Amino acid sequence: MTTTTTGIQAINLVMVPTSDQDRSIEFYERIGFEKRTDIPFGGAYRWVEVYPPSGTTGIALAPPRPGEGVEPKEIGISLTTADIDATHAELRALGADVDEQVSRMGDPVPPMFWFRDPEGHSLMVVEPS
Repeated sequence: MTTTTTGIQAINLVMVPTSDQDRSIEFYERIGFEKRTDIPFGGAYRWVEVYPPSGTTGIALAPPRPGEGVEPKEIGISLTTADIDATHAELRALGADVDEQVSRMGDPVPPMFWFRDPEGHSLMVVEPS
């Protein structure tokens, strides 16, 4: 194990820009996330955090910087599931924008699919071996 002097110990939050926090909260709660923080800050802003039910790393649904819009992008978040096919079917049944099918490339790449949030940001779901 490498020791550093920075003091960094874990990933806490991943920032995901959203132009409509209420719409994003509704989406993430619908797909099983828990809203753990929703507090006002800086005047007209809110700080919102959502987490997978057993997760310790959350997603901060952050407003864009003043004067900037929100552009859909692949945000680099990978979520895990014990049953990729059931999760794919459930997200589809909940109305999420999911890939047509689960991608299976073979070892060592786990089965996976992408889905998009209301802003069009792409997140990946994988079933680790």
